[in-house]
Amino acid sequence: MTIHAITVLGHDRPGIIADTTARLAGLGLNLEDSTMTRLRGHFAMTLLCAGEATTEAIRADLEPIASDGTLTVTVYELPEEQAPAVAGRLFVLSVHGGDRPGIVSTVTAEIAAVGGNITDLTTRLSGELYVVVAELELPADADVAVLEASVKRVTQELGVDATLRPIEADDL
Repeated sequence: MTIHAITVLGHDRPGIIADTTARLAGLGLNLEDSTMTRLRGHFAMTLLCAGEATTEAIRADLEPIASDGTLTVTVYELPEEQAPAVAGRLFVLSVHGGDRPGIVSTVTAEIAAVGGNITDLTTRLSGELYVVVAELELPADADVAVLEASVKRVTQELGVDATLRPIEADDL
């Protein structure tokens, strides 16, 4: 059994997900993890699939969805490794305010400084309002109060607001 990372990027249209996942299922691949979104009219999807199909077979089977030039498909075999168990505490960080360069890099640097790992991050620009939502895992020994203070300091410098809250097991 191998794990393949598959990306599909390009102009959005109905049916991309259905066509891609049907082709993968037809190869006997199991969709284990995925993220899919639309970004200003463009589609972006990353899939992790497990199965016996070769990289070449997957590429060949997905080639027709990219044949008109509006989508780009990549397929990579991933090395065998176990996903690490969650050893820390899970949080959601929400940031919102006026759009400007540096919001994501500045705030995520504060998370990294305490050993935090971002497991999911989404940004949206709506007019002048910029919104960031990040799910993160903090080490069990991380000082959450220190992170909150540093995030508050940098977001004030950026002129945006932020909220950090734990994710409860019931939220999952």
